[in-house]
Amino acid sequence: MKAEYIRKPDSVLKGKNREIAVFNTAGENIDHSVVEAFGEEWLKFQDYDDETIRKFVLEYFDIITDEMVNKDTYMADIGCGTGRWSKYMSTRCGYIEAIDPSNALIAADNLLKGIENIRLTKASTETVPFADDTFDFVMSIGVLHHIPNTQKAMMDCVKKVKKGGYFYTYLYYNLENRGAFFRFTYTISNIIRLGVCRLPAGLKRFVCDILAATIYLPIVSLVRFLYFIGAKKLGDKLPLTSYKNKNFFVLRNDALDRFGTALEQRFSKKQVIEMMEFCGLENIIVSPNSPYYHAVGKKK
Repeated sequence: MKAEYIRKPDSVLKGKNREIAVFNTAGENIDHSVVEAFGEEWLKFQDYDDETIRKFVLEYFDIITDEMVNKDTYMADIGCGTGRWSKYMSTRCGYIEAIDPSNALIAADNLLKGIENIRLTKASTETVPFADDTFDFVMSIGVLHHIPNTQKAMMDCVKKVKKGGYFYTYLYYNLENRGAFFRFTYTISNIIRLGVCRLPAGLKRFVCDILAATIYLPIVSLVRFLYFIGAKKLGDKLPLTSYKNKNFFVLRNDALDRFGTALEQRFSKKQVIEMMEFCGLENIIVSPNSPYYHAVGKKK
């Protein structure tokens, strides 16, 4: 089922479990410092167990139907990171090309050990080494908002989808459905991010662990308590409510993910739909549920 590369790899990286074809990641629409930081992040937080992945799956893939993804589906996971999404989808589809420009592929090689219907490839959105109109389904989850030109990166992904196939993505939202207090806390956290992301890698990881313990954990604990006593509506108004069922490993990971990156863009629901339509997608579904916004569309 898998396609041939349209050009020869520049090199081959030998992982513990498989060989990884390496392609040039140079291009105009990539920030290599951001890529390097995410590679370091995923090497630190690579031990996702099946139960943790399952909890994420229930949230992220609520709008993915069996028509979109099934055993006949040839899929690409662009910006695969540790491969956690590919690991889940490998049980639903025929074959997956898991692609990432960072050293997170080393972590993916470990997580995906023994899974034979996934191939790992090192490439950027601009250098994906497959012909246009190759895949039945392409997903890029939590990636495109970290690329300088999100619209162009989305277009590069959608070009790889067959006519009648599907493109699925998750992009950070601009808090348009949140109140003034929620947006104020984001403004403060963003100021902190702009300082933390400039720290040396080791110090940055340490600071983000501290933030996870002193900010994430207390707020999430309060949300859990409010849910426990039946004050769900009040709990939903607090920041970090989506982490109420996540363990401390995830809190640490997401603190580094949130505060450790130098490039973050956010979009309204309207902007997400418009970008997807600009790429030639129709029948766009934006999930009404958190995380905001994850959406899927069909290629015309």
